[in-house]
Amino acid sequence: MSTTEVRPQRGTPENRARRGREARKKVPRSAHALWLPSADRPDPVAVLERQGRDRLPELLPIRYGRMAASPMAFLRGATAVMAADLAAQPHTGLTVQLSGDAHLLNFGLYASPERALLFDLNDFDETFPGPFEWDVKRLAASVATAARENGHSTSQARAAAHAAATGYRTAVRRLAGLGELVVWYEQVDADRLLPFVHSVRRRRRLESTLARARRRTSLQALGKLTELVDGHRRIVHDPPLLAPAGAPDMASLRKIFSDYRSTLPEERRHLLDRYRFVDAARKIVGVGSVGLRCFLVLLSGRDADDPLFLQIKEARTSVLEEHLPSGPYVHPGHRVVAGQRLLQSATDIFLGWMSGPQGRAFYWRQLRDMKGSAEVAGMDPAGLLAYARLCGTTLARAHARSGDRIAIAAYLGAADTFDRAVADFALGYADRTAADHHTLGAAIAAGMVTAEPGV
Repeated sequence: MSTTEVRPQRGTPENRARRGREARKKVPRSAHALWLPSADRPDPVAVLERQGRDRLPELLPIRYGRMAASPMAFLRGATAVMAADLAAQPHTGLTVQLSGDAHLLNFGLYASPERALLFDLNDFDETFPGPFEWDVKRLAASVATAARENGHSTSQARAAAHAAATGYRTAVRRLAGLGELVVWYEQVDADRLLPFVHSVRRRRRLESTLARARRRTSLQALGKLTELVDGHRRIVHDPPLLAPAGAPDMASLRKIFSDYRSTLPEERRHLLDRYRFVDAARKIVGVGSVGLRCFLVLLSGRDADDPLFLQIKEARTSVLEEHLPSGPYVHPGHRVVAGQRLLQSATDIFLGWMSGPQGRAFYWRQLRDMKGSAEVAGMDPAGLLAYARLCGTTLARAHARSGDRIAIAAYLGAADTFDRAVADFALGYADRTAADHHTLGAAIAAGMVTAEPGV
């Protein structure tokens, strides 16, 4: 099997641009508008059930309950479904390091190592090398789905999806004219967003979001996630969301901690050694990730009031891998960490990976490091349009770090042909998502799938 790896693009800008224009012969830009389910499209519920075979069975009803809450929740959890749908269509062959799950809610705020608050992609469980348009289409489809859930008209949903694609295209074209280091250092400083928000109400909402993110640190989490038990700090028990790690899990976590440590740069290992292991608990996170093994670990530094919370999450094969040539990383945790480091403009200093019991792959990161996200539910049409464009711009910056931005820019061109096509696709796929969501609801009602709502 061939291997897909994102390699630095050399050659003259003219030759790279020619490659991008030639890709139009393979997949015309207007062709992205069309999406028809393949004749052998699998049942979406069957895809989800196949994914759940090696997950914790007692948590699967929570996963289905969360996905059944709305079409947007279904889209979030159905990465495998959409990956198969995208793979059934012709693609450009213009490869980047994909996020793999670039929906609207997987963008947000976090702190750089220099403590600046940045806006960027924030989920990399499915990252893998692949055609750039797959991420753009998932983003646009999520925008259209969110618009409909917010009660926006079809024309407003189309405009927001179009804005996401336009943000991507115009950003790639700008970055194509810049030097390599300039592109690598490009980032979206959260404070720079304020001047672009003209509505007083939306500006206040953004200021509130930024303020909340700056408060979301390990010290703030100490009061919310721990309690004193017999004079010792322990993670609170809030089953099933937070459950105590049993003795076998606790022993395993202590053992693999040293393996994780070895994947950090030398100076970060020195910093981590200043902390001691205090407690751990099993944690449920997200929508599509429910059922994967995930733990919260509390470490203590100088004293009990100097905490560090780390999240250890199981890494599995990306949903993209069965549809694309093999990637450069054998270890799924290594794939996630390497992908995040490539896509994000600045990365968590404690990001690392290792293998756990039974050879399961995991990656580690900080639980809270000034993280925050926009409240997409309830956004008015103008606010969603602006946010969609920002996410498209941010996605372009991430892709430009790994793929051939000059070729992609030449493929996209100056006209909005690609943007209009992606907006059409987004509306069609939002319809498909709503239908698939209904299929899951019917399976739950018929007792074929057990769901636990509201957890």
